[in-house]
Amino acid sequence: MNETTVTSKKLATRRPWSLRRKLILGGALALAVLALALGLGLGLTIGREHDSDDDGNGGGDNGSPAPTSSPLPTPTGNITWTPKVNDTWQIILQSNMILDKDATSVTPDVAVYDIDLFDTPAETIATLHRLGKKVICYFSGGSYEPRRPDSGDFKEEDMGKELDGWPGERWLKLGSENVRGIMKKRVELAGKKGCDGVDPDNVDGFQNDNGLGLTAADSIAFMAYLSNLTVPLHLALGLKNAGDIIAEVLPIVHFSVNEQCVEESECDTFAPFVAADKPVFHIEYPDGAGDQSGLKKSVVQKYCGDQGAAAGSGGFSTVLKKMDLDGWVEYCDEAVRITAVNSTDSAR
Repeated sequence: MNETTVTSKKLATRRPWSLRRKLILGGALALAVLALALGLGLGLTIGREHDSDDDGNGGGDNGSPAPTSSPLPTPTGNITWTPKVNDTWQIILQSNMILDKDATSVTPDVAVYDIDLFDTPAETIATLHRLGKKVICYFSGGSYEPRRPDSGDFKEEDMGKELDGWPGERWLKLGSENVRGIMKKRVELAGKKGCDGVDPDNVDGFQNDNGLGLTAADSIAFMAYLSNLTVPLHLALGLKNAGDIIAEVLPIVHFSVNEQCVEESECDTFAPFVAADKPVFHIEYPDGAGDQSGLKKSVVQKYCGDQGAAAGSGGFSTVLKKMDLDGWVEYCDEAVRITAVNSTDSAR
């Protein structure tokens, strides 16, 4: 895939599930997740492989909707920091920030920065902390990306189909012991670098043509596994997209990162986060984003309002970004800010 872009890569294939389809398929999956909860609960053993069939592929219908069983229990343990509803933020994944260790300020002056785990130096995170910012570290939890430092650790049997439109990037078997071991090391790296939380991407393979038979139950179990890793390290855990499993995983995650819920007319799907006093860090990619003069007022209002396609987005922390997620950002007050980045560095 293009090494400079994130989950927007698969938005063209992800669509909201119809109520009729959820009702038809939900019953069967509810039984599967009940068995999962009884056998695994939140106390999943770190490193244990979870499979729903003998070949370890997860089984079940591709794209199965989230079950309607009881949500996972809230984990015990102290999280040093959890973000708040309406927290301001910036996300930069294309390039490294240019931030001198002696900097006295950073643009934009927001509460939270979401930046790449691998390519962001620990010194940058330390400087952001000194400036009073919190840092969420991004990595792909559910896909193989070529040329990541640990990409050679994945096995062929761990990987399914390529993500649509992104050659070389492939869906991962979420129950694989090897995949989980790699993710464990990634979470530990986040802890060592001083991240305050993690943003694991691509946990919604069940909503895509993944080639592994991934189900909603697999994603729920994977999020529970990640929670077992992050809680001891005092890291906040986010859910990226994956709207169909919100009801089940909401107790164990601390925030949502959503892409294009206005474009997909599904913001109400993510509103339960705000109702639970947990923020939705919301990204839209309008045509024309990137101009220093900003977007037209009508465009900003389309994505920042709480009506029409944006219904249900009240309380979301919305940013308007370019698809490559560089330093340009526009906020709902029409303020345009540009974070200095090293354009010669690619985060992916």
